[in-house]
Amino acid sequence: MFSKNDKNESKGNGASRDSRVAPSIISANLHVVGNLKSDGEIQVDGTVQGDVAGLSLAIGERAKVTGELVAEDIVVRGTIEGRIKAKRVQLTKTAKVIGDIWHEVLSIESGAHIEGHIKRLDSETRKTTIVTEPEKPLARIAAAADHGAGAQAVLHKAGPARTN
Repeated sequence: MFSKNDKNESKGNGASRDSRVAPSIISANLHVVGNLKSDGEIQVDGTVQGDVAGLSLAIGERAKVTGELVAEDIVVRGTIEGRIKAKRVQLTKTAKVIGDIWHEVLSIESGAHIEGHIKRLDSETRKTTIVTEPEKPLARIAAAADHGAGAQAVLHKAGPARTN
């Protein structure tokens, strides 16, 4: 049932074991108030009021997130009210996004609903706005979104900022 490699991996370093870790799941009947942060994948099927950061995010059809999403890969099937920052963003036909999308690669299925700006990031800008390191990603994102001089340079590279 268990191979020799499985036994060795459980005693070895955490790198090979982490690649098989199950995603963190916010189930449909769960309502979270606060920020979520993971070094791996997060699947949201419930309601989250707060920022969500991870390596990969999957937002289910009945899910609703009010806050910022930050990850390498994000698939949205539900409702997002807030900014999305990711290397790769996929919006399915059931997605509803009210907020800006910062991306390198963007896929939008017919039927998806978007209210906001779409900004393509180059790899230089991405390094300062999307954090892949597990240490304090939300603090760095907040600093990039701040109205200080450094943030203006980031926004200038990503495109002109609009004031309503």
